Amino acid sequence: MQKTERPHVCIVSPALAAANNGNWQTAARWARFLRARCRVTVVQQWRPDPARPAPDLLIALHARRSADSLAAFHVAHPGRPTVLVLTGTDLYRDIHTDDAAQASLRQATRLVLLQDAGLAELPPALRANAHVIYQSARSLQPWKAPRRHADIAMIGHLRDEKDPLTFMRAAALVQAPRARLLHIGGALDAALGEQAVATQAQTSRYRWLGALPRAQARQRLRRCHAMAICSRMEGGANVIIEAVTSGVPVLASDISGNRGMLGDDYAGYFRAGDAAALARLIDRSILDAAFYATLRAQCAARAPLFAPATEQAALLDLVDNLGIFRSTDCYHGY
Repeated sequence: MQKTERPHVCIVSPALAAANNGNWQTAARWARFLRARCRVTVVQQWRPDPARPAPDLLIALHARRSADSLAAFHVAHPGRPTVLVLTGTDLYRDIHTDDAAQASLRQATRLVLLQDAGLAELPPALRANAHVIYQSARSLQPWKAPRRHADIAMIGHLRDEKDPLTFMRAAALVQAPRARLLHIGGALDAALGEQAVATQAQTSRYRWLGALPRAQARQRLRRCHAMAICSRMEGGANVIIEAVTSGVPVLASDISGNRGMLGDDYAGYFRAGDAAALARLIDRSILDAAFYATLRAQCAARAPLFAPATEQAALLDLVDNLGIFRSTDCYHGY
C-alpha cells in the first residue's frame, strides 16, 4: 500500500524565539500551520548537510538577511522550490538598494507579501509571481471593564525603523486628562533606551515597560483604549493584527505597509514622524466618542482578513501548488 510522504519544509528566519519579534512570530505560526501536512524545521541559516536529506521546500523570511541561505539552497538544489517572504525593511528598503536582496527576488520560486500595498514595491516583471498572505492572530474578547486611564500602547522594540521618539514626544503634547502612553519593547538601540528613561522621568503620561513576553504584552494591549504604531516602514505589522483582533483601534503612521493592513480609507492615520499629529489623534480618540466608534468599526471590518484559518488556508494553498506532496512507498523520517 502506498503511503503519502510528509514533505520536509525548512523555514529560515533571521530571528529565533529569543528575539520575540515579527519575523519569529511569523516563522513560529507558519511552522504550526504547516505541521498539519509537513515535517517542519525552523533555522536561522540553511547550509547543505550531507548527513541529512535536503528539505523539499525552503521558506526564507527577509530578502537580505536570509539571502545566503536562499542562494546556497538554489545552488545545491536548483530543481526544488523556494518561497521568499518579504517582511518589512527588505520590501521597503533592501530590494531597492542591496544586491543580495535583489538576487533573492530573482532566485525565489514564489514571493509572499504580508499586505497588498507592498506589490507596488516589486519590479513589474515579478508581481505576477507574488502572493499576499495576511498574518493572523487568535481573537480575544474586547475589554469591557471600566478603565481608570485611557491607555495608548506602542508595542515594538526600540529601534529607528519603529520611530519610538515620535511616541515619546507625543506624550508631552497630549491634552486629554485620562491619557497614558505605555511603551512595550526592549532597547535594541541603547540611545533610544536612554531617551525612554529620560522621557519617563520628565513626562508623567509616559511609561516604558520594557520587553514583555508576547502573551503578557497582548493581555496588556487588550486593556488599552488604542494602539499607536509610529513606524517609518513596515511589511505587515503583527501588532496591528493583535490590536484589531482584540477590539483595540489603531492609530497608525501613514505609510504603505500600514495602509495595506488597514485600508486606504482608514480614519486613524497621522503623518509619519509628526508627534503633534499623533497627540491630536490620541486626544480625539479619547474625547470624541463618534470618532472612536468609527475607528472601532473600521478595524472590526478588517478583522476577518486576520483570522488564523484564513492565513493557514492561504499558506497551504501556496505550498500545495508548489508540487511537494507526492505518494511514495515509504516514509523516510529523521
